[in-house]
Amino acid sequence: MSGQSTKQTQPSKRVTPDGMRAEYDFTGGVRGKYAEQLRNRVKVVLLDADVARVFKDSASVNHALRALIDALPKARRKAARPA
Repeated sequence: MSGQSTKQTQPSKRVTPDGMRAEYDFTGGVRGKYAEQLRNRVKVVLLDADVARVFKDSASVNHALRALIDALPKARRKAARPA
């Protein structure tokens, strides 16, 4: 060994009055900068715990939902899936 300590340093636990850690600096940040771009592209849903145990990621959820869409009658499928 080189004699140096292998102990990991912990991040600061100091918290500002507004509840943020002191090392966070959002100076110059823009609130909601990308919100409009994502608004019509991404939908966030909460899965119940039993469903979340089966679907480990968004790709598996999307795959299952697309299979369900394909099983719908043609009229409903047309409205449900974007071109």
